[in-house]
Amino acid sequence: MKSFIDRVKSDKLLFFLSVLIIGLFLVLIIRITYSYLAASINEAGNNVTMGSDKTDELNFIKGDNLVLNATPTTLPEGGANYVDSTTYSVSLKANSTNNTANYTYYVYFNIPTNTINYIEENTPEVILTIRQGDNTITNISGLTYGTYNGVAGFDITNKTGLFTVASNYAISSTSSSTATLQDWTFTLTYLNQNYDQSANYGNSMNVEIIMSKEEKETSMTLADYIISTYTDGSNGLYYHDANLANSAADNSYRYSGANPNNYVCFGSDASTCPNENLYRIIGVFGSEVKLIKNTSLGNYYWSGSDSNESNTWSSSTLNTGTLKGTYLSGFSSTWQNKISTHSWKVGGMAYSQTNTAKQYYDVEVGSSSSSTTYSEKIGLMYVSDYGFATSPSYWTTELSNYELSKSSNWMSVNISEWTISRDSDLSDRAFRVNSTGFVYNFYVYRRSLGVRPAFYLTSSTSYVSGSGSSADPIRIN
Repeated sequence: MKSFIDRVKSDKLLFFLSVLIIGLFLVLIIRITYSYLAASINEAGNNVTMGSDKTDELNFIKGDNLVLNATPTTLPEGGANYVDSTTYSVSLKANSTNNTANYTYYVYFNIPTNTINYIEENTPEVILTIRQGDNTITNISGLTYGTYNGVAGFDITNKTGLFTVASNYAISSTSSSTATLQDWTFTLTYLNQNYDQSANYGNSMNVEIIMSKEEKETSMTLADYIISTYTDGSNGLYYHDANLANSAADNSYRYSGANPNNYVCFGSDASTCPNENLYRIIGVFGSEVKLIKNTSLGNYYWSGSDSNESNTWSSSTLNTGTLKGTYLSGFSSTWQNKISTHSWKVGGMAYSQTNTAKQYYDVEVGSSSSSTTYSEKIGLMYVSDYGFATSPSYWTTELSNYELSKSSNWMSVNISEWTISRDSDLSDRAFRVNSTGFVYNFYVYRRSLGVRPAFYLTSSTSYVSGSGSSADPIRIN
């Protein structure tokens, strides 16, 4: 039996060992916890940004959209101009580390909706004035700057679309406490003219201001733009699908009626499009837009010569010499490159006094057409192009009686002119549109007639601006 002293010694040893074990365990726990927390703290520290000490502050400060509602109240007869103005600002503050910051930015305005129209031709109704600080902006692609009734600015009477005001506009700062500020003031003025403007009552315009560090896509393809304006025929644009009665049923979009807004300026960048550069849109075919010259190039034999009796388009010197040569070479390479090399159907069809636009379409270029084609940039209108350019109510009328539809057909320009379509039954005849409006076949060598070149634009051709009226034709990029 152990003595009392031996038991005491044994208990002290056990206590000491217990304390040592507990201590070692606590040390281990603390080391593990510290290691975990240290890693978490380091990870959090790596994600911390020091705010204005290391970053610049570039801000766009928005104003309001510009809105114009034409009413007898906003534009009373004999009253003052209607004015709406807004200011957008850009501020830049440098970081406190460098105290220097340099940036560039972009400024745009967009007119998504606009139903304001010219009442008197070429007389502006709505003017947009843009100022950056004390500087007035006087140059914007696709717009004309001038002074109208004492108001200086851009005529945007019937404009729609996105316009670039400034690209890579510079702003700099040398302070981390006081921001550099650049103000842009946009003023919309509806001119109170000295004539009756009530025709615009109920119409409106909305102008959005856009500022961005990155450049925005300011264009859409011309084909997409035209399709976007489709309103079930109310603006003269018709979608020729299987549901449209008596149509081509080829899923094309075609302009029809007396005078739709289908003008395009081609071959010129002048602020006012020269008459010689005015073209009109026949329609959208797939992703390509087909144009025809608004006025005649002059009078020519279809075959190119009064001694050439052949109606084969590939051997016609009107084609190879005049259109492919003289006419096309009159454009710079930039404009020539906008014209697609197209496969033209040139097999033609037999003349019929009873054929309607749809019947001519089917045998001319449609499901029953000849396989004869000719690949080239420039051609002429098809008979069916002319047939479908009149109001839909005439699409069941035979083209030999189309003088009835002349006043409702924008493609009729009061001249006798050639089409590209030959008479497949008679080797010396092609189809012509008479000055009175009807269509029939005629000798290719017997008489020179008007020629209006037609062509397809490449699918990448972009819409820039313009409502499509003769005073404000569509501009392309």
